[in-house]
Amino acid sequence: MPRTSKTEAPVVLDIPTIEIRQLELDGYAVTFTRYKVDADPAPVFRGLPNDACQCPHWGVVLSGKVVFRYPDHNETYTAGDVYYGAPGHVPLCFADTEVIEFSPAAELAETMAAVGKNMQMAGRG
Repeated sequence: MPRTSKTEAPVVLDIPTIEIRQLELDGYAVTFTRYKVDADPAPVFRGLPNDACQCPHWGVVLSGKVVFRYPDHNETYTAGDVYYGAPGHVPLCFADTEVIEFSPAAELAETMAAVGKNMQMAGRG
């Protein structure tokens, strides 16, 4: 059975604001994310439909807090919460937050391609 852990998953991004470790398991991306500072990453989603993440995520908050903003409401998740982030969200990230997310790998790759371009244009990637 495929498996990984935070220490085994490859680091795909480590910058002053965020660390992301990720591995694909049977069509799903398993992502370990650590937010190092408070951040509003809305600009990196520009160009996606409604300037929002279109990939669904199932996750667990290990520590801290994350907010998913939707056009008509916000959803706040804190340590110990298990969540589903529907397409059309924009996250708001808080320092010292760690989450594990499970996302369809192909959909996440599409989103991350746009995010990566936006980060490069902003000089953050």
